[in-house]
Amino acid sequence: MTGWEELIVTFRAVFGARKRHHPIRVSFSALLRVTDDDRYVLFDSPARPSSYGPPGGVFKVHPPAGRILESWGFQPDRTAEGADRMKGDLRGLLPADSLRFFQEWFDTGAYRETAAECLRRELREEMSEVGIGAPGWSLGSLTFDPIRTVREGPGAVPGKPYQQLRNFEVYELSTRSPEAVRLRRELVEAGHDDGCPGVICASFDDIAHGRLGRALIAPQSAFLAGSARLAADLPSLR
Repeated sequence: MTGWEELIVTFRAVFGARKRHHPIRVSFSALLRVTDDDRYVLFDSPARPSSYGPPGGVFKVHPPAGRILESWGFQPDRTAEGADRMKGDLRGLLPADSLRFFQEWFDTGAYRETAAECLRRELREEMSEVGIGAPGWSLGSLTFDPIRTVREGPGAVPGKPYQQLRNFEVYELSTRSPEAVRLRRELVEAGHDDGCPGVICASFDDIAHGRLGRALIAPQSAFLAGSARLAADLPSLR
């Protein structure tokens, strides 16, 4: 039995056949681990101002996937604050009885970003937001090494009418090229530079505590070091 099949069996055992249309919020992401000795590079998040988390984010889907997801009843997340940025995000509500089809499709990699494409895009956007990196600097040659995948749920979300299933794929920057070595150095230097407030370098103790000075630390940062969540989610702007 595969991991996905075990998850479906567990879900059915807990929620029963009568809840096959129960909404499940799905969110599938890739995160980048950049380390400096015992510290991790974290970026300020526009969606959660003054909170810092690992570079990376939700996978984007390509247009043909929209029709497939729609046929399964998928309703994408949208907020007034970030509607344009969220277009194509693989994050939204899905009926419980479509979950297996969704997971099997995701595993094929069809009509969606690869982890490398997702991380390159997110790095380009997030470096611009925090003010580091030379304009026009190409990240297209970067490659990444897998570290772990953390799957959460499906499980209840306090105060929400849905269950939630999240998948976090954690990667490390492969430093087998001069461009990657340069990028890693620049990210680490920015994290230690008080003149670059959009980037910090936090220890695992900081991550477990949830704060470094005035900076809040997003809970998914814990997945850079292990598979255990150490704190509840921070609310995003809406």
